[in-house]
Amino acid sequence: MIWTKRSYLIVGGVLLIEITVAAASLTHANPPMTLPNRTAIHVQLDQTLASDQSRSGDRFDARVYEPIVVDGKTVVPEGARVTGRVVNARKAGRLRGVARLQLALASVEVNGRTYELQTSTSYRRGGNHNRRNLAFIGGGAGGGMLIGAIAGGGKGALIGGPVGAGAGVAAAYFTADKNIHLPVETRLTFELAQPVSIESKS
Repeated sequence: MIWTKRSYLIVGGVLLIEITVAAASLTHANPPMTLPNRTAIHVQLDQTLASDQSRSGDRFDARVYEPIVVDGKTVVPEGARVTGRVVNARKAGRLRGVARLQLALASVEVNGRTYELQTSTSYRRGGNHNRRNLAFIGGGAGGGMLIGAIAGGGKGALIGGPVGAGAGVAAAYFTADKNIHLPVETRLTFELAQPVSIESKS
């Protein structure tokens, strides 16, 4: 092919148009939006979490149920997929030991891109056994003494007390459940511990 002045002009014109279009698209592209420190992220669990089933380091899935808006622009839309991790999980003991469940967010997916997150933790602490256990054990001892007294007088009461207390301990052991259960669709709120920049949709 013989290049003429006209050929050079045509190729140059095409290249100029392509460069102009590319520059215009870059000019009109939305710059990344920065979510500042302490921005609240409201999520809804896609699975059940429990202090007696989850383990530290486990991953969990959730979805954003309230969009995050900055300067009138939706940066993180409702329904955005979020992943989190179990920071700490401890099941409740039957007679002592308080349940704990501590969660944090790890990432969010926006417009097909995944952004890492560093957030505060959502911390739940189970109830204490002490008062309930005392009621079971004390009630068992009292009942044992009463039955023992009816059956055998004073001596029977002395025998019945410890037996009843043992029954109370057994009742406390088999009926106590102070574990933390977060069912599907439980709503939790986290806060960003570090700012994150997210490309907003054009």
